[in-house]
Amino acid sequence: METAIYIFTGHYGSGKTETAVNFARLLRKDPNRKIALIDLDIVNPFFRSADAKAMMEEIGVRLETPVFANTNVDIPALTGIMGALMEDPSYDVILDVGGDDLGAKAVGRYADAIQKRKHFRYFVMNERRPFTRDAEAASLIYDEIEKAACVPCSGIINNTNLLDETTPETILNGIGEVEALCKAKGVPLCYHVVEESLIPAVLEAGQGKITQENMIPLVRTVQRLF
Repeated sequence: METAIYIFTGHYGSGKTETAVNFARLLRKDPNRKIALIDLDIVNPFFRSADAKAMMEEIGVRLETPVFANTNVDIPALTGIMGALMEDPSYDVILDVGGDDLGAKAVGRYADAIQKRKHFRYFVMNERRPFTRDAEAASLIYDEIEKAACVPCSGIINNTNLLDETTPETILNGIGEVEALCKAKGVPLCYHVVEESLIPAVLEAGQGKITQENMIPLVRTVQRLF
């Protein structure tokens, strides 16, 4: 089985981290896969894949996070093991990337190693966020990330939600603008993120647009630090 690198990029607050964590859960349904989740977000300390450490350890996913050189350093640093994992073909590697083009520069740093392996870079879009409320607005952020990441986008993920107020209609109503962005950029709509409690209702109401095959089931793990 060929392994791959999966990269999750998007606007601040789009839900990249939750999507990356739950994608790791999805891949781990195959017990034979070795999976590493790498937190490449050195921009925003408020939403961290490190919050999912207990869950990742429980299901056997390796988690690598930035480190601080002692306690007097404000900016987290990426570690050498992160690059080594990206070059290790025995691992499926999931990259949780910081928001917008600034965060995507971390991907550019590893672009050569990434492109030597099978890889997929996704743009996570939440149609209910102000700066990605429609395809035109989201396109600006998409283009900035595309330039900074140095790895072409493979497809878009619909993560339309209103946190605890999300309904099946919230998710389904976001599809139109996500599809419009896909058409404008010439990439497919790859996945829909659906909280587990909403899955039966979404499958029923989705009329085939959302299926078990194109869904990332969501269990919330990431906590706000403010």
